[in-house]
Amino acid sequence: MSYADQQMSGNRITALIIVALIHLALGYALVTGLAYEGFKQVMKKVQAVDIKEDKPKPPPPPPPPKNAPPPPQIVAPPPAINVAPPQAPQAPPPPPVAAYVAPVKAAPAFTPKGARPKGDPANWVTTDDYPPRALREMRGGVTGFRLTVGTDGRVTGCDVTSSSGSADLDQAACSYATRRAKFTPATDENGQPTTGSFSSRVRWVPQEG
Repeated sequence: MSYADQQMSGNRITALIIVALIHLALGYALVTGLAYEGFKQVMKKVQAVDIKEDKPKPPPPPPPPKNAPPPPQIVAPPPAINVAPPQAPQAPPPPPVAAYVAPVKAAPAFTPKGARPKGDPANWVTTDDYPPRALREMRGGVTGFRLTVGTDGRVTGCDVTSSSGSADLDQAACSYATRRAKFTPATDENGQPTTGSFSSRVRWVPQEG
């Protein structure tokens, strides 16, 4: 017998005992001549007794099967990620190049001028200056030379630019020209005297005397 059945039987026994006591009380009241009102009060109390049966507790729910699939889980979708496409590397800008700007020269106040001979250059070397040995040997030729002129107009140097073929003829040309030539000195862009040069030549033609 279960615990619920035992509890129900005990309740019934208690109810029967109460009913028996009530009957005894009624009999006693009738015997002893209790008033009718007393009987009504007892009946009210008897009617107020409510015997309820204890209902059995519902059995616990059966455990879920071991192999039952787990309940579905709601998984939120991953957030969208915007991935920018890779950009091609850009070439570095070319380094700055400094443009050369030539300085602008102011127009000269004077026009530069070269050295100018005073007198006729043909008189610097004459036939009288012919070296005697070269004349006897009938050697001739053309000697080209360049004179360097100082700021005072005097010749400061002589260079043979083309030889006549005879050293004595070339030396005679420079020697006489250096001693006899006079110049107006060259001037620069400011009109000031400056060094200059002058080129000329002597033709040596031997003649029989």
